[in-house]
Amino acid sequence: MVFPIIPLYSQNPSSFINERPYLTLTGQALLKASQLDKDAIKQFVSEYGSTLTLISVLIENSALFSDDDIVELLNNGVTTFFLQDATYASRLVEEIGVPTDRLALLEGSVYKNQFGVKNDFKLQDIVPVERLDSKVLTQSILSSLRTDRTDGLYTTLVVDTSERCLGLVYSSKESIEQAVDRKVGVYYSRSRKEIWIKGLTSGNTQKLVSIQLDCDADALKFVVVQEGRNSSFCHLETESCFGQFKHGLAGLEKLLQQRKLNAPPGSYTSRLFNDPALLTAKIKEEAEELTEAKDKNELSWEAADLFYFALAKLVANDVSLSDVETNLHMKHLKITRRKGDAKPKFVEKSQESNSEVQLVESLKLATYKSEDKESVNKALTRPIQRTSQIMHLVNPIIDNVKKNGDKALVEYAAKFDGVQLKNSVIESPFPEEFFEGLTPEMKESLDLSMENVRKFHAAQLIDTMQVETQPGVVCSRFARPIEKVGLYIPGGTAVLPSTALMLGIPAQVAQCREIVFASPPRKSDGKISPEVAYIAQQVGASKIVLAGGAQAVAAMAYGTESVPKVDKILGPGNQFVTAAKMYVQNDTQALCSIDMPAGPSEVLVVCDEDADVDFVASDLLSQAEHGVDSQVILLGVQLSERKVEQIQTAVRQQTLQLPRKDIVVKCIAHSSIIVCNSYEEAFKISNQYAPEHLILQIKEAANYVRLVNNAGSVFVGAYTPESCGDYSSGTNHTLPTYGYARQYSGVNTSTFQKYVTAQSVSPQGLDNIGRAVMSVAQVEGLDAHRNAVKIRMSKLGLLPEGFQ
Repeated sequence: MVFPIIPLYSQNPSSFINERPYLTLTGQALLKASQLDKDAIKQFVSEYGSTLTLISVLIENSALFSDDDIVELLNNGVTTFFLQDATYASRLVEEIGVPTDRLALLEGSVYKNQFGVKNDFKLQDIVPVERLDSKVLTQSILSSLRTDRTDGLYTTLVVDTSERCLGLVYSSKESIEQAVDRKVGVYYSRSRKEIWIKGLTSGNTQKLVSIQLDCDADALKFVVVQEGRNSSFCHLETESCFGQFKHGLAGLEKLLQQRKLNAPPGSYTSRLFNDPALLTAKIKEEAEELTEAKDKNELSWEAADLFYFALAKLVANDVSLSDVETNLHMKHLKITRRKGDAKPKFVEKSQESNSEVQLVESLKLATYKSEDKESVNKALTRPIQRTSQIMHLVNPIIDNVKKNGDKALVEYAAKFDGVQLKNSVIESPFPEEFFEGLTPEMKESLDLSMENVRKFHAAQLIDTMQVETQPGVVCSRFARPIEKVGLYIPGGTAVLPSTALMLGIPAQVAQCREIVFASPPRKSDGKISPEVAYIAQQVGASKIVLAGGAQAVAAMAYGTESVPKVDKILGPGNQFVTAAKMYVQNDTQALCSIDMPAGPSEVLVVCDEDADVDFVASDLLSQAEHGVDSQVILLGVQLSERKVEQIQTAVRQQTLQLPRKDIVVKCIAHSSIIVCNSYEEAFKISNQYAPEHLILQIKEAANYVRLVNNAGSVFVGAYTPESCGDYSSGTNHTLPTYGYARQYSGVNTSTFQKYVTAQSVSPQGLDNIGRAVMSVAQVEGLDAHRNAVKIRMSKLGLLPEGFQ
């Protein structure tokens, strides 16, 4: 038997679960198809498929879904369809091939479910979520349970999410009520005759995942996640009351997770987690040995080796056995599609015509002559960005953060980053644990890079400017730092300390009063990379917001209980970050500016016949690997066909050595070589394109910088790769993209400042400009403006008698 009640979701199912997390304790959900479309249902399955055992769909009308929709939903995690029309059910089985046990047909007042569990769901058991709270859930359990014990307690089996038995305990009505309300393991202690909250004294707490009744409704099963000091269930500090579990896959996962954190530097285990090439080689080696194994003992031995290294790769990439089992469950739910009455046919899949190597070997940048204006214009057209299309996803996130503050950040960390945070903000001074893993070599590299960036940006500080425009009229301008700035550092799976220092150092040089970092937390431990934490400490950041995406931007723009509202937000990010930045800069309620509009990364290289083809190819690929929407352009001055082909060959050869070759291939598909007739023509095209990065691999490159009008940053000479500017040369790598170099500068010291003007006018000065002021004010009809000058000049005796 399952949970006595099945919640019925009609609208905004995720919001109900966010507000009432105990709803997931039922382990099941019924989604109303007349209120939720296919995409909404798939989104719900994606979010809660690993939490809920049964996700069913109530179809009251056969016209709601096409046959393809039915198959797609069943193939993507929907367990059962609840149907009222027997004719429709028969057609789904006979014509589409839906297994009969995937359909629960209404018979009288009962839906008979045969998939996963055999259970009859009465109409009265289907309850709209709007009517469900913890008390209703508790009452439904108690009204269904029975016990023959004289003390009235209920036998309760406690298991972990791998269905391993932890122990046998007892529950009372009160303990069940508390367990449901708090979603933790709460039982009744027969020895102490009182409520027993698991882990309250030992620290070995339990998170309650689901509650089930057995087939006779005289026993409970609590599915829990054991947490705490040593994650033991028994008071003897063993995993279960029956001792330690056998060292199966779940035990191996736990062991590898511990080794990942504690393996001595340089040890074989440490190398496995930090050297992807070594781990990949071991997996391939063990897989080959398994295929060659013959007898039972050899097969089981080699399979165990393969499982070990495969699980090491999962742990290294923060993938759990639970994630794998969720996918196995999804595969089990897939059905075979039949067309009409024909039975399914087994068709041998055709082999791929081109291997990865063959695909790269056919890689070629499109080549055009500069005289072909139409093709050149097409080549210089950037991939279209449709920020407006994702605003319908970003707006609710921003509204939620504005309304619920820190609570919303914690929710989004769980939803998008897979991390359960207690606090979404870390205050300075940052805990030492945030710097764990920072090697002396990396620290030295970061210190060198920060010092170079500091030198260059400190040189940009400008003293007060003062000009006497007329005798007695002194005008001045002085800089003041923007008081509070928010720096967005992309993170999660990536580590981007370079962005942290490129934003943090100029903010520190400009003497911003408060610097706030925001970066998404790692799924593995809920922290950020130690490199980013180190830079945050070095630049004097007051807080690190453990959040990414639109929610991080909203938190800094509007402020929360823990996140201060900032005056300006800077930093790159994905399309959700970009959309959120564009939104807040246009919202007067936020009163927050941003650094610049953002687009995909790009590079334009100018080369001539003397350029080193390997250098040219490496510069093109350094940007091509950023993303499929990046763009690389090569302007070749009087290049021969032979030189063009040499460059194409170098691009192919270097691509084969890159781990991100699949991204490179897609980027090159919309990238080009344009052969120009002169250096002047090349720079004219470059200025038209206005690249983020401009690399000059031409003779006497320094002499041509004077021709550059539009570019984010220029890299002069064959030995100046763009990578140096990205990390350590001293210039800033946060640059305008998508052609915005025509209007915007890259991030610099003044990006973190605003300029205030002042003027001082003496009686002599007023005599020199006063008549002009009054004359213009009179034409504009602003008599009060005119009078402010007239009164002063009159008292100074600077106006003729009778002056009007």
